[in-house]
Amino acid sequence: MLYKLSNIQTLKLSSGLTEWHFSHYPVFVISENLVYVLLVLFAYLMGSIPVGVILSKLKGVDPRKTGSGNIGATNVMRAAGKKLGIITLICDAAKGFIPVILAICLGTPSYVIALAGFMVFLGHLFPVFLRFRGGKGVATALGVYLAVSPAIVIGAFIVFAIVFAIWRYVSLASLTGAIVIPVALYIVRAPCEFVVMSAVIAALVVVRHRDNISRLINGTESKTSFSGGSGKN
Repeated sequence: MLYKLSNIQTLKLSSGLTEWHFSHYPVFVISENLVYVLLVLFAYLMGSIPVGVILSKLKGVDPRKTGSGNIGATNVMRAAGKKLGIITLICDAAKGFIPVILAICLGTPSYVIALAGFMVFLGHLFPVFLRFRGGKGVATALGVYLAVSPAIVIGAFIVFAIVFAIWRYVSLASLTGAIVIPVALYIVRAPCEFVVMSAVIAALVVVRHRDNISRLINGTESKTSFSGGSGKN
C-alpha cells in the first residue's frame, strides 16, 4: 500500500516492513509493528493530557478540589465557568478523535484502530501526568466514536439528549449513551474489534460512575442546568 505525505512516500512491503523515502535523504526502514506500537503509545500519552486541569488553573482553580473532584467538562464548568467547561469538552473529545483518525488514515488493521481508541480512553482515566488519577472518559470516548462511526454518535447523542431532557441528570444520560454505542455497533455489524472496544469502554464508564449510580438509586443525585451547572458529575 502506498501513502504519499508531502515529500514522504510510505510503502508497505510484502515482507511486513514499512519504508520511508525522504527526498534527497537515505531510506529509513521501520518495522510495521513498531509503527503500531508508537501509534498506541501516542494515543495513551494524548489521552493523558489533563486539559480540564490545565484550563482551570488559568483561572487559579483546580477542578480536583472542587465539586466532584472530576477533571471532566461538567466539573470544570462548575469550577472555572461555562466557557472553559465547553472548551474542555471539545478538547477532551479531540484527544479521542486524533489518534483514532490517524490510525484510520494510515490504513492500520481494525485491531490497531480499536487499540488506539481504547488506549487514548485509558489515558484519560489513568493519566501518567496526574499520577494515574483521571476523569470518567465520556468526552474522550465521544471523540473515539466520532472517528470510528459519526452516524452511531448521532444516534447516541439523540438518546443522550432525550434522557437528559426528561431527567436532567448528565450522569444518567452519559451512562445511557455509553451503553447504547456497543449495542448499535453490533447491530450495524461493525468490525468485532470495535464492538469489543466499545463494550469495554462502556463497562469502564459505568465503573467510573459508580458514585453517581449510587446517588441515582438513592435519589440524591443533583440535576444539572447548563445555564448554571450544579451537582456532582
